[in-house]
Amino acid sequence: MSDLIICRCEGVYLSEILEARDNGADSIPGIKKRVRVGMGYCQGRVCQPIVRDILESKMDQRTKPPLQRAQTPVRPVLISDIIGNRESDHNK
Repeated sequence: MSDLIICRCEGVYLSEILEARDNGADSIPGIKKRVRVGMGYCQGRVCQPIVRDILESKMDQRTKPPLQRAQTPVRPVLISDIIGNRESDHNK
């Protein structure tokens, strides 16, 4: 069961999340910083509730840990596109 993928975007397994928790991560941001769960394209919309449930069950918490707000994915921009636009501005 520890080879179950929890975060498909970043390829994070249940065993990695449990190891991070055993090494002191007791919150969603703590798990995220250690194993990159929730840092992929969906920004945790799919895996964060699962991680929250894992934390809740393993730590005997009575309240669910809060979820982090999802962020819009950043898209890469080619440097040539940036430079090209600046050069055309200078030629005016």
